[in-house]
Amino acid sequence: MTADPPARATAARTAWRSSGLTGRLAELLRPALVDKVPRDHREPDSAFRRRRLVVVLALVAGAVLLGLSLSVRPADPAFYPLTTGLAAVWLLGGLGSGPLHLGRISFRGELRRPVLTPVVLGLLAVGVFVLGALAVREIEPLRDLTENVLAHARYGSLPLVALVTVLNGIAEEIFFRGALFAALGDRRPVLASTGIYALVTVATGNPMLVFAAATLGLVLGLQRRASGGILAPMLTHVTWSTGMLLALPPLFAR
Repeated sequence: MTADPPARATAARTAWRSSGLTGRLAELLRPALVDKVPRDHREPDSAFRRRRLVVVLALVAGAVLLGLSLSVRPADPAFYPLTTGLAAVWLLGGLGSGPLHLGRISFRGELRRPVLTPVVLGLLAVGVFVLGALAVREIEPLRDLTENVLAHARYGSLPLVALVTVLNGIAEEIFFRGALFAALGDRRPVLASTGIYALVTVATGNPMLVFAAATLGLVLGLQRRASGGILAPMLTHVTWSTGMLLALPPLFAR
């Protein structure tokens, strides 16, 4: 039995709308994640070696502070100076390594500073992670690991936790997608920076944070490669981390 003409017309309109939405999404994401804008960020060998030295020192100090900051008990006042100190390490390591760039992406045929697209990408990431959280909360071991991270927001000062979350998001991008990415040169910087980002997160002892770092880090690395700068990954990271901070505690409330 064949579908009647009205049914075929409705199906065709639905398919067209779906393909149109997919096309618009691809049009939004391609300049942000795939197409590389022209840039010349070459630097002398001496500056490159200095950048690498600063990056290695900051990585060691940052990993130690990251482990300490998430090992304190929820509502412990030490959490705030430790996480602020961690942001300072990433910030100083990033800015002290050498020149960094904000980057640009192609938008309607022009190269512009990426602002709206990274925020939209961050919101999309929040949606994906929230859907994953709905499944995670039904698996007790994974739920407990997630609860360990959320405890600081639940039992501490939410405004202060939000502040250090934003500060660390900005500082991490200045360092990992800024200094570290540049220090890697042409040696698969997206994969390498994502792997190092996840490896440093191992210091927290929480596999859920390592998974989040690897997943988000890949998206941020692609943004860095496409735009040639840190503005896009910075905005996406802050949007994602703030959204997760606000969305997850209610989902995991007992």
